[in-house]
Amino acid sequence: MGKKQKPPKTECCVSKSRCKRCPIRMLKEGTLPEGMTVKKRRLVTLDGKPVKKKHLAA
Repeated sequence: MGKKQKPPKTECCVSKSRCKRCPIRMLKEGTLPEGMTVKKRRLVTLDGKPVKKKHLAA
């Protein structure tokens, strides 16, 4: 059985070697949750509203 993937961070930490939960890295790899994208290093919904941690937990 596979491990459950951790949700992305709400904001990129701007480290040179991107961490595993970086929203930019997840967007590039295609592992970002459906209905989410990244704008200005922040995780947002497709309509542009910012994502909060409680939205990721559900």
